[in-house]
Amino acid sequence: MARKRRSNPLALAVMVLLFERPMHPYEMATTLKQRHKHDSIKIRFGSLYTVIDALVADGLIAPRETVREGRRPERTVYELTPAGQAEMRDWLRTLIGEPEKEYTHFEAGLCLLGALPPGEAIELLRRRQAKLEGDHRELRAALDGVLATGLPLLYVVEVEYRLCRMEAERRFVEALLRRIEDEGWATSAAWNALHGVRHQAGGSREPGAARARRRRIEE
Repeated sequence: MARKRRSNPLALAVMVLLFERPMHPYEMATTLKQRHKHDSIKIRFGSLYTVIDALVADGLIAPRETVREGRRPERTVYELTPAGQAEMRDWLRTLIGEPEKEYTHFEAGLCLLGALPPGEAIELLRRRQAKLEGDHRELRAALDGVLATGLPLLYVVEVEYRLCRMEAERRFVEALLRRIEDEGWATSAAWNALHGVRHQAGGSREPGAARARRRRIEE
């Protein structure tokens, strides 16, 4: 029988937590948020119970005991089963060892960039560049603060990965802006023709809306 292919990272996070020690759902959610894992994995309390039920049904985790703390409602403590431990490790090996194509929103926008006028594309890319720079500074400061508490980088290494991705994207956007502004992409006939701009020898014609905006500025 073929092994079920899993795709919800929250299920993996639950199994990893239970690999550390048995927990009840509220403790799982609290632990994930304390470790800032919600920045990498979508965590909703309602979804957590759905994931737990599915893992129990598949025999990957199991109820261990029911506990009550003070006047709080009873809570079920779960533990990882041997099958769950095997599944957890196989899943982690796949995620870490096998690159997978990820369809990001930015890549989707880039592949359709020509549908925006060159001037607007430049403005939006500059905005993205500034946002990336600001986010990078904030995340770097946050990571430094966490590491200053003595927490080993191993437990927040995904934050360092995000920082590297941000910096790589910022550099890409910077290079793309140079191509558009300094290497002739913005004045290319093919791009401008999509937006009603005809290039002629010795100059170009602006679209009507752009001419009107320029006149208002000059006035």
